[in-house]
Amino acid sequence: MAGLLTIGDIARRTGLSVSAIRFYEAKGLLNPIRTAGNQRRYLRSDIRRLSFAMIAQKLGLSVREIEAELACLPMGRAPTPADWQAISERIRARLDARIALLERTRDRLAGCIGCGCLSLDRCALYNPGDAAAAEGPGPRFLLSENLGTRTF
Repeated sequence: MAGLLTIGDIARRTGLSVSAIRFYEAKGLLNPIRTAGNQRRYLRSDIRRLSFAMIAQKLGLSVREIEAELACLPMGRAPTPADWQAISERIRARLDARIALLERTRDRLAGCIGCGCLSLDRCALYNPGDAAAAEGPGPRFLLSENLGTRTF
């Protein structure tokens, strides 16, 4: 058990709470070794796995998406640069789509807020007669990629 880390050690190194580490363990992102007394012991490489999970969540990946990506990494050894490169290539398109959505929202939100009503069902400026309702629920103007082609 020499060289292994306790759950407290992992918590201090990652900044995660012990309960968060247990949550990630329950999701299969970590596979700690159990001592004879049933205490968890972690590999140093688990710090990287948890760090990736933290970063990925901040980037907008779901726990399920993170779980799928970490399942591609080896358990029991530190991931190599090639392992991380493969993950980066797989998630790049999802990140690019999220970035595009954030940029569209940022660019269009000021107009909606500037209108003052903040109601797409009553807004005469962006949604006269609630025409957007025909396209479905939710904030259609902010989420749509084709705002410039609208004929409302």
